[in-house]
Amino acid sequence: MDKKGSFGLIFAVMVVSLAIAAFWNSLPFIKNSVNAVLNPTAGALLNWNLVIGMTILVFLLSVFMTLIQKYTTDQKTLREMRGEQKKLQEDMKKFQVGSKEHTELSMKSMKSIGPMFKLSMRPIIYTAIPIILLFRWFTDYFAVVDFKFFGFLSWLWFYLLGSLIFSSILRKVLKVV
Repeated sequence: MDKKGSFGLIFAVMVVSLAIAAFWNSLPFIKNSVNAVLNPTAGALLNWNLVIGMTILVFLLSVFMTLIQKYTTDQKTLREMRGEQKKLQEDMKKFQVGSKEHTELSMKSMKSIGPMFKLSMRPIIYTAIPIILLFRWFTDYFAVVDFKFFGFLSWLWFYLLGSLIFSSILRKVLKVV
């Protein structure tokens, strides 16, 4: 996939994701289709035990996202680019801010951010729509259940914290950049 095509596809997926979120209640077939799939699976898990069920769902989503990240990005190139960035940062520390050398290194560092960003964004093509659908479903589910994890965390904060923890561990285990 060429660079222009991948950004166009990412943009299209983001537009579709936003449309799904915006029309969730307006177009019943979207909501009903997602409910038909998630109520007997994720819903059953949450109905069984809310904390354990949500933890399992967060873990499974983290596995899914990490595997997509690993297999849809060029890990070798990303590792090399991050290594170059780290070396540039170390070299920049040797020079005074504003000096000619520091400015040149800074410009070189800025030039590599774009290509790194493009490589890192590719997983969005595969994950944006499923995540939007799932988050919309979670919003509806927890609007009815009205439960706070550990007495004070909403489902979103619980998801974000759990995802951060599981993703960090999975990235180390699976050697994902």
